[in-house]
Amino acid sequence: QVHLVESGGGLVQAGGSLSISCNASGRTFSRFPMGWFRQAPGKEREFVAGISWSGRNAYYRDSVRGRFSIRRDNAKNTVSLEMNRLKPEDSAVYYCAAGAVMYGLGNRIRDFGTWGQGTQVTVSS
Repeated sequence: QVHLVESGGGLVQAGGSLSISCNASGRTFSRFPMGWFRQAPGKEREFVAGISWSGRNAYYRDSVRGRFSIRRDNAKNTVSLEMNRLKPEDSAVYYCAAGAVMYGLGNRIRDFGTWGQGTQVTVSS
């Protein structure tokens, strides 16, 4: 089965930048879309960004579009999220997820079937 592990979270000042990454294992990793979700205390997990299996198409929630960039390297089985101009409201545990359908994408929790353990991102004001 596919196994996902996130890393790179930490504490950053508002307006700063941070990059987090996800390492995946599994023979068919490159055929699935990947996504990043986040969950803040007391809130539901929400979609942040998604990327197609080929890496040619990316999608973002409105609040991060233009600030965050999702990328993948299928040769290395990694997915990253570059976060710029961070805001306190970006603080959350960020989760890497693998899509449930090959060659698809989606932006809802139900569209993803495998999850990492999460990495904490805290943005101070």
